[in-house]
Amino acid sequence: GRVGSGRGRATDGTGRVGSGRGRESALPGVGAGMKRKVFAALALSSLLSCVLLYNSSAGPRLRHWRQTGGTPRPAADPLPTPNNATVVNESSRAEQLPKCPVDPPELVGPLRITFDQEQSLEEIAELNPYVTLGGRYKPKDCEPLQRIAVIIPFRNRDHHLRHWLYYLMPILRRQQGEYGIFIIEQAGDSTFNRAKLLNVGFAEALKENSYDCFIFSDVDIIPENDKNLYRCGGNPRHLACAMDKFKYRLPYKGYFGGVVAFSKDQYLKINGFSNNYWGWGTEDDDTYMRVTLNGMTVDRPDNNIGRTKMIRHERDKGNEVNEKNYVVYNRMKYTRHRDGYKSLKYSVIKLEKRPLFTKITVDIGKPPS
Repeated sequence: GRVGSGRGRATDGTGRVGSGRGRESALPGVGAGMKRKVFAALALSSLLSCVLLYNSSAGPRLRHWRQTGGTPRPAADPLPTPNNATVVNESSRAEQLPKCPVDPPELVGPLRITFDQEQSLEEIAELNPYVTLGGRYKPKDCEPLQRIAVIIPFRNRDHHLRHWLYYLMPILRRQQGEYGIFIIEQAGDSTFNRAKLLNVGFAEALKENSYDCFIFSDVDIIPENDKNLYRCGGNPRHLACAMDKFKYRLPYKGYFGGVVAFSKDQYLKINGFSNNYWGWGTEDDDTYMRVTLNGMTVDRPDNNIGRTKMIRHERDKGNEVNEKNYVVYNRMKYTRHRDGYKSLKYSVIKLEKRPLFTKITVDIGKPPS
């Protein structure tokens, strides 16, 4: 019945406790049970805390995952955000882009322009994959300084149009403007009216986008230098001021043909172009007078920059010289306020969104007999 050493206390069965070392092994049933209960309570408490925390922060995402059977979207997509939080969308990304530079960095200067080869529209589209349906383009890495509508009066010039697109598409991209290309085709075989088609292009382009700059260009004129920027300035601009047809010189001071640029406000200030010039000639002289009579001047690039090349061709049938145009011109000082954009009448026959341009076929009537 006596208790010997502490080591024997674990097996003597008396229940008396000696040293602490023996206390741990003397009551093995009681000590282990208590430890298991404590650990179980702690584990349950931790599990409940995690569940409560997860439900408060990720519950909506978990429910979405269960409904769709897939991985939950990032929190910025489906979850509601507080009123003072910043929501990232396309417009805010555009606001974060830097402005495109005034001097685009990819311009190369003088270009070699030849017309001995001709690409198909499909080939040109493959060369310009950044152009979207309808002939639209916008830089991806900067916010363009201007939204530009390029307007081309047109009839039976598909051969010239392919050359124009081949050269102008990459030039316009390097110039980093947001642009849309509009081909305004006169329906029928009546006498051609270039200036009225330009007015139609202005009206139709504004239905597509809030353009603030308008380039009015003949389809047969190609710039020989990509630093000749197709954009608008403080005054109307004459971009085809040094044409090979005229030995790269201005034929006379008031010459304002080929390619011109107007801001929206400048165009409206002159009431656009006259609608009364049927056939070839004089409508560009009328436009020059509208500019000067409204207190503006014409800006032109340096001759080395403003060099352009014309695609040689015979004069189109229906676009012959019209002697009556000189009578219209002599009266323009008195008629310009009512003859122009304000008096424009036409009807759209067909609107086509092509891969490289928007083509609008219109009925603009016939010349007075």
